[in-house]
Amino acid sequence: MFNKRNLLFLACCFVALLMFYEPLKDLTRFSIHSMYYSHIWLVPLVSMFFLFTERKTIFHNQDYSVRAGIPVIIISIFVYVLYRKYYGSLNQNDYVSLVTFAAILFVNGAFILCYGVRTFRAALFPLLFLIFMVPIPTFLMDRIIHVLLVGSAAATDFLFKISGAPYLREGFTFHLPGISIEVAKVCSGIRSSLALFITLVIACHLFLKTTWRQIVLLLAIYPVTVLKNGVRIVTISLLATYVDERFLTHSWLHHSGGIVFFIPALIVLGLVLWGLRRGERIEVKGER
Repeated sequence: MFNKRNLLFLACCFVALLMFYEPLKDLTRFSIHSMYYSHIWLVPLVSMFFLFTERKTIFHNQDYSVRAGIPVIIISIFVYVLYRKYYGSLNQNDYVSLVTFAAILFVNGAFILCYGVRTFRAALFPLLFLIFMVPIPTFLMDRIIHVLLVGSAAATDFLFKISGAPYLREGFTFHLPGISIEVAKVCSGIRSSLALFITLVIACHLFLKTTWRQIVLLLAIYPVTVLKNGVRIVTISLLATYVDERFLTHSWLHHSGGIVFFIPALIVLGLVLWGLRRGERIEVKGER
């Protein structure tokens, strides 16, 4: 296990740790206090799990690759230098995002250097999965949340219509008898969307082989998420209107009941995965 190649890779990882120790401490503090990134330190554990379980496939054809590995390491160092230069001008999310990306680039470059391009291709999933450690840059996160808000508001509007409840819509605000609700950022479902996306990326790797089916499964997250958000908003709003207004202000269902609506969404996406996998198996049998 501790041959020269593995020792070289461990040495590169140690150098990366020395370079990125302080920024990674910032990442740890950031993930603890962030409402979006509490999952970050589970990501490398998942990557190591797949590297270990698929090691016979991944490491059967090793070779050093200086020409491919060194440029990636140089790029990671360049990104790290950018981080040091613009440290004071970036917000916490963005500087943590930049330096974490540099660290992952460095590890990937070291892996290519020590084990070769063919081994890297075989290990593509666990190595690229590390990208989920990188906090989404603010400008991109704002756009993702906006798209989720637009979809959630549309789903809420549709569900109110079929419920028969009287309401008036003004943009992201819905007026019902006695109350008004706004589809705000906290209603976007971004945290559950990230959890669903990461979970289904793993499911694609484990259960689906065809690229188009993997894309279909990942695209299904958006309509399921916005429908789930709409169901939650309408449910709490109707309960507040016709049962007790405290469902909107002080209820557990409003402030911490996301799991109640997350589980059905996960089940729906599980059924989509089952259908796609079944179609894949039928297709393979037909080819035989």
